[in-house]
Amino acid sequence: MTSWLLTGAGGMLGQDVLDTLSDRVSTQGHTVTAVKRADLDITDAAAVRAMVDGHDVVINAAAWTDVDGAESDEAAATAVNGTGVAHLASACAATGTRLLHVSTDYVFAGNAGEPYAEDAPTAPLNAYGRSKLVGEQAVLDILPAHGYVVRTAWLYATHGRNFVTTMLRLAGERDFVDVVDDQIGQPTWSADLAAQLVALADAALAGTAPAGVYHGTASGRTSWFGLAQAVFTEAGLDPARVRPTTSERFVRPAPRPAFSVLGHGRWQAAGVPPMREWREMLTAALSKRPSGLGKGPA
Repeated sequence: MTSWLLTGAGGMLGQDVLDTLSDRVSTQGHTVTAVKRADLDITDAAAVRAMVDGHDVVINAAAWTDVDGAESDEAAATAVNGTGVAHLASACAATGTRLLHVSTDYVFAGNAGEPYAEDAPTAPLNAYGRSKLVGEQAVLDILPAHGYVVRTAWLYATHGRNFVTTMLRLAGERDFVDVVDDQIGQPTWSADLAAQLVALADAALAGTAPAGVYHGTASGRTSWFGLAQAVFTEAGLDPARVRPTTSERFVRPAPRPAFSVLGHGRWQAAGVPPMREWREMLTAALSKRPSGLGKGPA
């Protein structure tokens, strides 16, 4: 029987991890402690130590996720994404607990031409990326044998606010939607990432997965424009209603990486298959969308 601690349980990914673990609670007798921000402040070291104690594995989905907001308050972002993660790692080191920490493609500069390997040099473009890199380094330094960093990118779900649900909403409000075509990445369904995290945790507990960095993104690649067109197609709408544009049309406080394609070479060492292709993921995800989403002008 495994005892799980899930932080960030109220977020998009946290909800899907909790759903993934729910079957184990009912069929295998596992226990899951799922905490939201109001339940646990990960910047409080004493509270983190008390919460981690007694658990076999921690999946950390808690994070400061306001990318643009981090530009004006990097210290606050780093307190959560860096210092808070260090508290989790230290608590896990004291108890022998495995820690799976979710990170981001934003630790890279985004100027590569080939997928970033897990050991590629990091060079964040913005404050959010720098804050997440602090957390990564804490896990790898404090938990060299029991720490796992799983970088993801372009995450979406069929619930909450994200790019896919926004496109479905805009499909019902506008005749045309303009979407950037000069940023390339791997759209990743949070439900698939949740399953991948649990599979990696299983391998970690079994002693078959080397600690370190893994890339938890879909296979393949596309642009935001390509993803938007695919969303319209899956919703039975005309993809020509999505029009390509450039990032210059949508200037944001935090610069975004132009190339966010990650390599998946380390999964073989863990005995866990890489995640499926992004288009297959999207089809599966949107087959579960609530009725009414995506309705609009055809």
